Amino acid sequence: MSDRLDGVLDAAAPLLRRVDEVLTASGAPPDHDVWPTLRRVRLLPWDAVNAVAALRPAELTEAAPELRADAQACAAVAEALPPPGGWSGTAADAYDDARKRTAGHLSGSGESLDVRLTATADLADALVAWMSEARAGLAATLAEVLTSTEALTLSPHAAPGAVDLASEAEAEAAADVAAKVLQAIADTYDVATDLMSASADLTTVRWS
Repeated sequence: MSDRLDGVLDAAAPLLRRVDEVLTASGAPPDHDVWPTLRRVRLLPWDAVNAVAALRPAELTEAAPELRADAQACAAVAEALPPPGGWSGTAADAYDDARKRTAGHLSGSGESLDVRLTATADLADALVAWMSEARAGLAATLAEVLTSTEALTLSPHAAPGAVDLASEAEAEAAADVAAKVLQAIADTYDVATDLMSASADLTTVRWS
């Protein structure tokens, strides 16, 4: 399923490649705002845009319902584990202890499998929303820079790869476009970092 970013990406490609060429050949003004964002993103604009364009939220939309179904199945199995009933003695006590531990692992506590599966489903939903918002935000930024005066300054009037190193106007324009695009991407990085930090507990298991 295509979205606005897919629609604007082809139109933005020549401009972004030109920005990369100019930045690679002549750099940016020393005190320009692009430098902090370049250090944060660690990619030139065209590569950074392609990284966001590679996000496919539709491919993750089925994950959350499946995880929640698995969580419900765990809870059902825990509930269905039979107690010893009329059975008694040491073996019965050992079985009941094992049954309770297994049920606890499956359902009913903060570390149980059904709780962790539900939390993973919540993370999947959050990632789908993040990917969609990241793509939409970048599409809006690209649409903005395509109609900017900087885009006119950088229009590909020369052969690909040809950059006038003496052109301060091109260097300034390329830095301006890069700063806007990379800032939009850096903001999405921050959201993703917060999501993963909040979900760090899912990578550890404390069962004994």
